[in-house]
Amino acid sequence: MAANGSSCEQPRKRAGVKDNQNGKSTDLSVKDRRQKDKEERLSFVLWRKPVTTLHYFLLETLIKVKEWTLQLWQRRGIVFLCLVLLSLFSIAYSTEGAHQQYIQYLEKKFLWCAYWVGLGILSSVGLGTGLHTFLLYLGPHIASVTLAAYECSSTDFPEPPYPDQIVCPQDGGMDSSISLFSIMSKVRLEACMWGAGTAIGELPPYFMARAARQSGADPDDEDYEEFEEMLEQAKSAQDFATRAKLGVQHMVQKVGFFGILACASIPNPLFDLAGITCGHFLVPFWTFFGATLIGKAIIKMHIQKLFVIITFSKHIVEQMVALIGSVPRIGPSLQKPFSQYLEAQRNKLHHAGGNTPADENWLSWVFEKLVLVMVCYFVISIVNSMAQSYAKRLQQLRHSEEKTKRC
Repeated sequence: MAANGSSCEQPRKRAGVKDNQNGKSTDLSVKDRRQKDKEERLSFVLWRKPVTTLHYFLLETLIKVKEWTLQLWQRRGIVFLCLVLLSLFSIAYSTEGAHQQYIQYLEKKFLWCAYWVGLGILSSVGLGTGLHTFLLYLGPHIASVTLAAYECSSTDFPEPPYPDQIVCPQDGGMDSSISLFSIMSKVRLEACMWGAGTAIGELPPYFMARAARQSGADPDDEDYEEFEEMLEQAKSAQDFATRAKLGVQHMVQKVGFFGILACASIPNPLFDLAGITCGHFLVPFWTFFGATLIGKAIIKMHIQKLFVIITFSKHIVEQMVALIGSVPRIGPSLQKPFSQYLEAQRNKLHHAGGNTPADENWLSWVFEKLVLVMVCYFVISIVNSMAQSYAKRLQQLRHSEEKTKRC
């Protein structure tokens, strides 16, 4: 009997070993399939498959419009309330009266704030490759205000044309009236609105991870898949990048509000991981968004704003131009366009509505073309990203059909 029992146990053990081996091989096959699917999706870019990429982009756009329309219909009460408020504002806007000055003031401030909030959202939201709107728009705006404040000895620029164009006031102030804090207060509104936009742009990873955790479904997001793999391999992590991500995850998870605030208050390329972590561990919305808003719109923005103002203060700029001129051989030739550009900006500040000279400085020409190239690259990355999203839909549909055939 004992011999029979031992002989019965051996096939079971062998079967168990085979099951483990099958499980490992299944996991490897799933990983291989995901890797192949990822490589196939990444091939849908405009410079490789332009026709198919544009076709998939249009189809994905139609699907997104349909989804957003259904979401608006589900919240039709809020939509109706917004339409009523918009109608009332339109009536007040078109009716003549003493209230028009307040309406125009509100319109101007609203459009100005919406412009910077929109740029902030574009800088952080997950649409293709984020557009670096601080380097392209907010940073140059703060720099131009700083240079103008020192040149005009005042921050009371006439409105209009400010903020579309900066012109010195006719009764310029004294040099002693210009301080670091006066320049900071002049650009505080646009800087805070841009920071608030970047905070809003961090919400999609949070909501995606939160919905996936609550529903138990597999989300359609590669960053979340990478986050789950990182949690599984947390103990065996050796490289610096993985350890840095784990550090952000542990800080946000254990410290809570102040951990999120610390991550949001400094330039942090891993903050998307903080949003995914908060969503995955079901951190309350206002804890996450409140800390993110305070960190990005107040603390971080004042740090970045202070850095730009100090960098473009009058004596620092003069020292930088002199330092460029001291470079052996090529220094004077490099110094000349910078000096011409600064001189042209000074002349423009003292002549309202002056025409741009025909021989435009090449620095401004290069910057304009750089902005154009980066905006075009941002648009192309959105097209590629949405085409790849539609390709992933097709892959998921194909895999689901294969599963039903097996069953």
